[in-house]
Amino acid sequence: MRDDYPLFAHWYRTLDWILSAVEKFPKHARFSLASRLAGGALDTMELIIEAIYTRDRSHILDRINLYIEKQRVLFRIAHDRAYIANHQYEYIAKALDEAGRMVGGWKKHGSGKMNNPTEDEHA
Repeated sequence: MRDDYPLFAHWYRTLDWILSAVEKFPKHARFSLASRLAGGALDTMELIIEAIYTRDRSHILDRINLYIEKQRVLFRIAHDRAYIANHQYEYIAKALDEAGRMVGGWKKHGSGKMNNPTEDEHA
């Protein structure tokens, strides 16, 4: 069922990439920036799962967007400190943008259902 959600599948791949990338951070950055990035990415996955199994998910989708934005900033810091290369930064920036668009689309789709109560009555 979770694989029916494009955001879940996309974030699963992105999470795998993030965990691999932060493992290669310098030792002095592993307990600060790397752990925050890994923790935030894992928290994002947990929120996506919650959103899948929750009927009123608007507030959860807002939190997912917030986590994605935090990760954008943290990856920018990682790039500025040369913990990740340019091509890695480009990859993760695109992946985070895509995830943000998916969350926005899901939220828009969900709000459309909420504005049309008769749709649930006919289901």
